[in-house]
Amino acid sequence: MSPKRPQQTPTLFAAAGLDHEAPHPLPDRLRPRALSEVVGQDHILGPDGALTRMLETRTLGSLVFWGPPGTGKTTVARLLADATDLHFEQISAVFSGVADLKKAFDAARARREMGKGTLLFVDEVHRFNRAQQDSFLPVMEDGTVVMVGATTENPSFELNAALLSRARVLVFRSLDAAAIEKLFAHAEAVEGRKLPLDAEARAVLVRMADGDGRASLTLAEEVWRSARADEIFNAAQLQDILQRRAPIYDKSADGHYNLISALHKSVRGSDPDAALYYLARMLDAGEDPLFLARRVVRMAVEDIGLADPQALVIANAAKDAFDFLGHPEGELAIAQAVVYLATAPKSNAVYTAFGTAMQVARQAGSLLPPKHILNSPTKLMKSEGYGAAYEYDHDAPDAFSGQDYFPEALGRQTFYDPPERGFEREIRKRLDYWAKLRKERGGSR
Repeated sequence: MSPKRPQQTPTLFAAAGLDHEAPHPLPDRLRPRALSEVVGQDHILGPDGALTRMLETRTLGSLVFWGPPGTGKTTVARLLADATDLHFEQISAVFSGVADLKKAFDAARARREMGKGTLLFVDEVHRFNRAQQDSFLPVMEDGTVVMVGATTENPSFELNAALLSRARVLVFRSLDAAAIEKLFAHAEAVEGRKLPLDAEARAVLVRMADGDGRASLTLAEEVWRSARADEIFNAAQLQDILQRRAPIYDKSADGHYNLISALHKSVRGSDPDAALYYLARMLDAGEDPLFLARRVVRMAVEDIGLADPQALVIANAAKDAFDFLGHPEGELAIAQAVVYLATAPKSNAVYTAFGTAMQVARQAGSLLPPKHILNSPTKLMKSEGYGAAYEYDHDAPDAFSGQDYFPEALGRQTFYDPPERGFEREIRKRLDYWAKLRKERGGSR
């Protein structure tokens, strides 16, 4: 006779008979049950997608999923575990510390001894500090876990190089309008009813989702809750009911790139009024101000450069000011930087020079610098002529020796050609003066 099993105490919800009747949000009910049901990520899950190819071998390496919220990162990780017969374990960097990581690793080791692998899904992996990120390395290397990290931040900046070298980064894209429409159609099929929207309102609802699949289903559920019998909402009613404006443009599609291009070209064209208009358009649409601040920094180095060295300082200061002040006060600092850049003298001389220098560096190969500017810490290097005849510029007249610093096999090159504008007019005078001295002192070839 088998021993009597201890009686389990029913939960409060079970006792009330509500555990199976509790409503589940629409995004949870429509969560894909197979990878083929995931929408909007055909570049990694389609017939020739990166994950599809991995699954054909039935093996997975560690991965980092990088993409905006609501694009399916958690769902895909869970389904990958099912497809490869791995135990799915999930932790969040927001709520987990060193003790939680150790517990997860120990459990994975125990499973491995029983012949079961573990897919450890780490949500918001970028929130772990560098020491915590390093703790993943041993268990990734010895195969204790297949680590799948999810992040909304650029892994190149937020994750350790050592961790990135052991994981493949896969980019998840914001869902386009067709993918959002597919989710709406699926929701309508499951609910057995159409969304009570006219064509224009439906298009507005797609834009409201802003590329986020989870948000799109949450919005659809809210529309159904709000509609009375036989009521059909138009676009204005929809926005009033949801208390949410549709973006002026889709941040993942052409409108986004059109407006950021218009802003950049207005600054380059020295039109502060047009630049402010496009900046306001993007902020009003809900664009991330830090994205705009980063683009302003890019404009400072690409289009103003050394024609006004303060441009980069002010652009960086605007970014820092927004970080400090936040929305909406910090947006004025970005506007100030945009006006400064639009009214500054323009030069792409450094931008052009750097591009040319990169091209020459790639084409010329690994040429040795001239020996006279190489250090000679050993007797052998001294005997080879390293450091011989080097002239210390501070000891030369005008603190300028006129020596040549290019590899002998390359010959002297000219990349930087400053225009007669802004501060670069002064730089041009210096370069011309040094060229004259170099010629007089025999440093040119």
